[in-house]
Amino acid sequence: MRVIGIVAEFNPFHNGHEELIKRAREKVGDPRAVVMSVMSGPFVQRGLPSVLPKHVRTESALKCGCDVVLEIPFTFACAPSERFAHGAIELLYRTGVVTDIAFGVDCKAPDILYELADVEPDEDVLKDRLSSGMNFPAARSEAVLANFPDADEAKKEIIRDALRQPNSILALDYIREIRKQKAGFKIHMISRTLDSSATSIRNDIYGLEDSRSVATLADTLMGKIPDRALAAYLSKLGGYCHMADMERYMESVCHEVERTSDMSGFAYMGDGLEGHIANTIDQVRDCGFRSISEKLATKHFTMPRIYRAMSALLTGQTEDYIEREKHLQYIRVLGFTREGRYCLKIMGKCARLPVIHNCSDALELYSGNERLKEQFELDLLANNIQAGFLGLKRDYEWELPPVISR
Repeated sequence: MRVIGIVAEFNPFHNGHEELIKRAREKVGDPRAVVMSVMSGPFVQRGLPSVLPKHVRTESALKCGCDVVLEIPFTFACAPSERFAHGAIELLYRTGVVTDIAFGVDCKAPDILYELADVEPDEDVLKDRLSSGMNFPAARSEAVLANFPDADEAKKEIIRDALRQPNSILALDYIREIRKQKAGFKIHMISRTLDSSATSIRNDIYGLEDSRSVATLADTLMGKIPDRALAAYLSKLGGYCHMADMERYMESVCHEVERTSDMSGFAYMGDGLEGHIANTIDQVRDCGFRSISEKLATKHFTMPRIYRAMSALLTGQTEDYIEREKHLQYIRVLGFTREGRYCLKIMGKCARLPVIHNCSDALELYSGNERLKEQFELDLLANNIQAGFLGLKRDYEWELPPVISR
């Protein structure tokens, strides 16, 4: 049985995701290959809450080609690309069933990523470029290029192109982690052909005057996401929940900043970021999500770094926890299809971590595993915080079994 691992956020699921799943099966040469996606939960890699609940995003993925959806724990999902990639690859590897991995790339020469995966950025160059005012992605690119002093200009441009594309940067980290963990997956890099962008779709949603209007959302999303995904969304947005309220998210951040005297111990703060956030929000706290985000933007700190730090503040995730917890403690199943059910039965025998289908499963594991308890409780807290932005009650996920799509 071929099992294709895909790392995604489905935030929201769009046409490009459906194309990736289709082409992954074509690359493997098996139209019946199982597609297992590992997905971020309540908060995504860029640091913000996801636009929809994880079980709604899971349903859309299952209706559009995925067979199994697993959750990346919060501490790895809402993290820089290196930690995100580590958590995602470890999750796929620990299932014991994944044979292949497919991911989209947006650079002109994807094969350069195999070469770059063996290269570490020059630390001296990195520090020099950062101190000169260069932003981190650009400084990292220059630090990598320092390893190729004899490369001609054409190759340097290929490297720069790869290191300026977000999906290619993640792909590079996936390759590194596959090698580091000796996962042995067969890698399939798939060039993006559709002009589909989750970022542009989210911006369209955030720009709506009334994002709670089902009719308005339908008009906005039509043609940008598959019909089956759109149907899954609209069925839930008709009263069960609403798109993430980013104004309320920012209000929550402002409240936490105001009540916290010292933010330096929270994850991704440091380097003066805690002072920058406190000073900026103190000046513009009533300006709303978009305005505060624009005021927070700086060359020294990327916006994903800022959002991740603020989400760590909301959840109480400390830098100490990030430093000492380097591994996943469990596998959380969010949903599956009929084909996926068979794969999960096999995974139950092969998995190298405890498998959790329902929240109650974790309770049985708490007494014997303090690290699992701490990681899972952080997930629960992150989900409860996001629930307030979606119009859902706290602890709602305790009532939800995995999504089953037939």
